[in-house]
Amino acid sequence: MPRKTFKLYLRITALFSFVLLQIPLTAQQDWRNITSGSTIPDESYSDQPYIVKTDDGAWLCVMTTGAGHEGATGQHIITVRSFDKGRTWIDKQDVEPADGPEASYAVLLKAPSGRIFVFYNHNSDNTRFVLGDNPPYKDGQVKRVDSQGYFVFKYSDDHGKTWSSNRITIPMRLFEIDRKNVYQGKIKFFWNVGKAFSHKNVAYVPVHKVGGFGEGFFTSSEGALLKSEDLFTVRDPATAKWTTLPEGDIGLRTPPGGGPVAEEQSFTVLSDGSFYCVYRTIDGHPVFTYSRDGGKTWDQPQYLRYADGRLVKHPRAANFVWRCENGKYLYWYHNHGGRFILEHPNRRTIAYNDRNPVWVLGGIEKDSPKGKIIEWTQPEILLYDDDPMVRMSYPDLVEEGGNYYITETQKDIARVHTIDKNLLEALWNQPNHKTVTEKGLIAKWTNSSGKYPQKIKAPALPELSVRDNTKGDFRSKNTAAGFTIDLEIALDNLNPGQILLDNRGPSEKGWFLRTTDRNTIEIVLNDSRTQSVWACDEGALSPGKTHKVTIIVDGGPRVISFVIDGKFNDGGDTRQFGWGRFNPFLQSVAGAEDLTIGGKLNGKINYVRIYNRAILISEAIGNHRAH
Repeated sequence: MPRKTFKLYLRITALFSFVLLQIPLTAQQDWRNITSGSTIPDESYSDQPYIVKTDDGAWLCVMTTGAGHEGATGQHIITVRSFDKGRTWIDKQDVEPADGPEASYAVLLKAPSGRIFVFYNHNSDNTRFVLGDNPPYKDGQVKRVDSQGYFVFKYSDDHGKTWSSNRITIPMRLFEIDRKNVYQGKIKFFWNVGKAFSHKNVAYVPVHKVGGFGEGFFTSSEGALLKSEDLFTVRDPATAKWTTLPEGDIGLRTPPGGGPVAEEQSFTVLSDGSFYCVYRTIDGHPVFTYSRDGGKTWDQPQYLRYADGRLVKHPRAANFVWRCENGKYLYWYHNHGGRFILEHPNRRTIAYNDRNPVWVLGGIEKDSPKGKIIEWTQPEILLYDDDPMVRMSYPDLVEEGGNYYITETQKDIARVHTIDKNLLEALWNQPNHKTVTEKGLIAKWTNSSGKYPQKIKAPALPELSVRDNTKGDFRSKNTAAGFTIDLEIALDNLNPGQILLDNRGPSEKGWFLRTTDRNTIEIVLNDSRTQSVWACDEGALSPGKTHKVTIIVDGGPRVISFVIDGKFNDGGDTRQFGWGRFNPFLQSVAGAEDLTIGGKLNGKINYVRIYNRAILISEAIGNHRAH
């Protein structure tokens, strides 16, 4: 090689090596981030991407879509098919055309024969407004007309490639809520997001009845079931007979003393044939109930609880329950609310907010005197978007080949996500998990002398945000990394200012753990530019008592969670959110070379564990039980 050429080669090699060194090593994209999913094609607005598996091996997805926003003229129903688990889609079909009356909120149901039914709202009379409250509607005219009219269906005998030309109306029996609306039931207000299901060859389709329109759009609501015993057996589906359940004049409402909103009922069938139903409210908590007679009658509704008896928090957002092929259950919800929604003067409206991240519970069947029931684990984060204002909802679950897939929409893009089955298995195994997790454990200290302060070498924590050298403007990039602090403490008192752990350097860069004036402990994260702070729930700690505390800093959704004595902190009655967000631009919180244990302390620390990842809440519970 000529000398000049060799020198040029060395320069290029050196430059290339320098560039590589400037590109930080980061974690792979977090599968929980919704942008990692595969897009389902739409026409702009996208809602309720629900899927059934057809007999020719396809995934058939139905969607409410349109060129405008939700509820706009031109909203209609389409279907698409996929043979590669949602990566690509073909055979787009209009179930209803975009230039017809509004057609909305479709759900699918497959018969044993392979025939597929699609059920949806249809504004068959082309009504251009209905009467509502004034205010908020000028002259009391509600111009959005996608939640009234007729509940209809079509069917397909070629796996969703085409749909029947005839549209069949399902008769719905009037309830008290219908007769009390402004039209005395002559026009019915309703919609549906609940998946249709079958049991013993009988078809069931949920519907959500509405009492009127005003603040928060739907001012009152309750759930019902449409049942057909012969839909799957008659030659002509138009001749099928339908019954509206439950029996009587009132649908599925909130518990006694609850609010007027009880909607978006989601049903599943338990192993003994009992029906289980969950639904949203504006009371700060979701509601559940059981039917032991095929939906004719239902137990008195109750607010949903974890297996340990604590109430589950949830806003006015869809919450879905699925029974998986292994006989266990999953529950999709958003993990905040309580009295902070219930007591808010504008709760009908503000309760729609904060649908990001999505959390999931695992459900396990147990026996009761009445039949099977579901006990719910503590939560894990399932999906999120980097922007907290982005909302995701209306999911569906698909299982194939032992893998789990979930659809969702943020009303502009609908996607399919492959779910890490390890997270789901951890949820279902949570009640029996009682071992210390070793994965990612980078520091472990046990108190042997009882003296404070003590120092250990500070473990290297991952960076949370880095420079993206692949972008021309060198913007920041979330690494989706995280870390966990796990310790056992016994404080003589909860006086503020006690320093439990401290990794701060001279410029305050680093992290530390201290007591506060609210009888809590908080973690402080500082990269010398930005500081983020979050505390445990009030009442979670008691002086003189030994507590096991786990603090999970999850760099994907940028959420800090506390688990104390094996219980996830959800805010209780003292705050709407038990989990908190840290600043998305927080970079490295690696501080001093040493970690000081018990710098200022009235009590003792028995052990400290530090992980270079955000461990699961299920793992934190296992750590708690291990001692």
